[in-house]
Amino acid sequence: MENGLHWTLDVTFSEDACGVRTGHAPQNLALLGRIALNALNLEQSLKRSNRQKSNRAAMDNNYMLTVFTACLSQHDDETSQPACE
Repeated sequence: MENGLHWTLDVTFSEDACGVRTGHAPQNLALLGRIALNALNLEQSLKRSNRQKSNRAAMDNNYMLTVFTACLSQHDDETSQPACE
């Protein structure tokens, strides 16, 4: 069954073309793909597709740091919220 997440991973990272089929490698790569996709979605300074953002992050270390910073700032925002009593 093809859902939106799988389609996005396939289009962005060509997941279906990956030749990794043994051991835990397929699950590990799928998890890394989901993490990368979430990171690209959190980064909002560049209004481009996730594929374009991924390519730019691969070629530009400063942009890759921008993507990582977006993830960290999101994480900091979630952890700084006071717990509900």
